[in-house]
Amino acid sequence: MLPTLDPTGPLTAAELLAELDRWCDAGWLRRLDVALARWLAAELPDAAPELLLSAALLAQRESRGHTCIALDELLAQRRPDAVVRPDDDAWLDGPGAARAALAATLQRLSPDRGDWLNGLQGSDAVDEGIDAASGQAPLVLEHTPDGTRLYLRRHWRDEQAVARAVLSRAVGPHPGEVVPDAAVVRGWLDRLFGPASDPASVAPDWQRTACAMALRGRLALITGGPGTGKTYTVARLLALLFALHPAPETLRIALAAPTGKAAARLKQSIDQALGQLGAALPDALDWALLAKRLKEALTLHRLLGARPDTRALRHDARHPLDVDLLVVDEASMVHLEMMAALLAALPERARLVLLGDKDQLASVEAGAVLGDLCGQAERGQYDADSVAWVAACTGGAVPPALRHRPGTPLPALAQQTVMLRESRRFQGAIGALAKAVNAGDVRGADTVLRAPDVAVQRLTLTEAQALPAVLGLALQGRTGAPIGYDLYLAELQQRPPAGDAAAHQSWVVRVVRAFERVRLLCALREGEWGVTGLNARIESHLRSRGAIARHGEWYAGRPVMVTRNDAALGVYNGDVGVALPGIDGGTGLRVWLLDGEGQPPRSVMASRLAAIETAFAMTVHKSQGSEFEHVALVLPPHLTPVLTRELVYTGITRAKAAFTLVAPDPAVWSQALQRRTRRVSGLPGLLLSGRR
Repeated sequence: MLPTLDPTGPLTAAELLAELDRWCDAGWLRRLDVALARWLAAELPDAAPELLLSAALLAQRESRGHTCIALDELLAQRRPDAVVRPDDDAWLDGPGAARAALAATLQRLSPDRGDWLNGLQGSDAVDEGIDAASGQAPLVLEHTPDGTRLYLRRHWRDEQAVARAVLSRAVGPHPGEVVPDAAVVRGWLDRLFGPASDPASVAPDWQRTACAMALRGRLALITGGPGTGKTYTVARLLALLFALHPAPETLRIALAAPTGKAAARLKQSIDQALGQLGAALPDALDWALLAKRLKEALTLHRLLGARPDTRALRHDARHPLDVDLLVVDEASMVHLEMMAALLAALPERARLVLLGDKDQLASVEAGAVLGDLCGQAERGQYDADSVAWVAACTGGAVPPALRHRPGTPLPALAQQTVMLRESRRFQGAIGALAKAVNAGDVRGADTVLRAPDVAVQRLTLTEAQALPAVLGLALQGRTGAPIGYDLYLAELQQRPPAGDAAAHQSWVVRVVRAFERVRLLCALREGEWGVTGLNARIESHLRSRGAIARHGEWYAGRPVMVTRNDAALGVYNGDVGVALPGIDGGTGLRVWLLDGEGQPPRSVMASRLAAIETAFAMTVHKSQGSEFEHVALVLPPHLTPVLTRELVYTGITRAKAAFTLVAPDPAVWSQALQRRTRRVSGLPGLLLSGRR
């Protein structure tokens, strides 16, 4: 039991720092959070307790993905019985006692908002207003119509930069660029997409609409759930832009994604779609020339030229990217700092296309940029010019409910945003479950889980039964979905004779592909219900049955995920491979990775990989950008801050053929579906205000 503060008298800075240390001892704050407060106290001996508490909580909230704290929300925590918002996590990493301790501390500080503002505004550690842009203080206080927010300077700077960049791109084409004739556009869309499936329908084809809308400016936001055809659409957009370009042989196209896995899938999907178009329309375009303009898809780090041991990038505003068109897939994973760097390095004349699912988990780092940019996507809000343009280019009519009503506020990015609304892949039980979860419909989700459909199943287990059952599920799969790691272990035993290069390559591909068919996804990283615990349990079982022979860290067949970019080795955060012997059949192991369909496997010596982890189980966050035939989602028997609707939705939508839920406590499952991820951010307000 933590000692409590003396409830009498105003709180001093020294007492506050001592209390913060006690919260660290209890695991409610990180030492790093308190370090910021202690540094401010050392630099500014007259620092107000309000400033020191705000700084520690700001650092803690930043670690959870928030870019700032809202002052009014912090002051509301004075009430020990304050109801925690269903879309927000607690201010401290702890149970009810943590909330009570925070409330007790706030009660010894001034209840007056003006006193808090004075404590922040009067400090040399805080810049605000017009001084913020040119100042050097570590904290920034921002006043807006919807409240006052406190930032770490770098997040404030990045938010301002992202808002300026996207709003400048939303005003229309670059000077000198001509918007193509709508009749010409329609002719090309009819060729690239084929005849409408229902010629009598005037409802918009959102894929065609996305292509048409992207032609009108230098920013296109295309969002939609799995199976809605985001990369299918962007492949046709690339062909359309190539066809309409006055000098297509000079068109510089770059493809990128946050992880190596996502980048490889983007390139593979686009190549496949363009190959099909070329076969169907051989004389429509110079398809070979278009393919030549499409370089290798890169991670954002590689695209921007990340360098070891520095946050500086090779490409920035002074050294811009050499591109005319940049397509970024899985944009929901792009955090605020990376988006600011990307926009800074993009030439003003270049067109940016962001693809992603706004309802997926946001990035691990601070910010939820795609969610902020696409916050109004479901409402449409298309103005009269956009409605007319869509009709002229596609023949479809924007529904009245999605049109902007004159006299009401017009979202700044509405005319650059298209939401793909029809899933062509998730029509069955997996799609129904994902839809119910995304809507927070607990009853509807439970109905899908109870239905006799082998594609979706929930294991009804007690807490004691669950973990042993997960082991069997991981290895053998389940009834109706016999897809487990035993398939890859069987391939592992079929190692060809040493020296046969072709046979070895074929074997490597079979092993890695078999492993990629299934994955355990976890909400947690640590503990027996997390990635570390489940990976250890699986490895221990495989050793006991002789399936692997572990010597130290490595063994033949070890699946690993790269956790840090290493450009020198050509591996990037999120890459997954399997450790296997080389062609010579020696004992040395190499980690083999697949880049895409038809590409030969590549390898790196296992001993050279410093930042890796075993990958039988991975967090849902790390699974973004990947798909597996069978996904088993493991939820712990207790509620934690990471359990949200977005996490569950993201886990479900990684499954292509079968999904299995392991959730021993039904209450945890239902509560997770009712909790939304909320990232406190000033970006939506900046976009709505139109400030540049």
